[in-house]
Amino acid sequence: MEESFETKLSKIDELLNSLNDENISLQDSVELYKKGVLLLKQARDILENAKLSIKEIDEQGFGDE
Repeated sequence: MEESFETKLSKIDELLNSLNDENISLQDSVELYKKGVLLLKQARDILENAKLSIKEIDEQGFGDE
């Protein structure tokens, strides 16, 4: 089962907190950054799919009440 949008945002927040640690190594920073970019892309895709679903519903006339 795919993680929810909210779960991905929570993980991104955790990564950002980890990146703010002044004791983190450069290599670890790069790895966290890569994971963050991937999570952001996945979250953006989920959001885009939700927007498309809402648009489809509106186009079918269900939102005109």
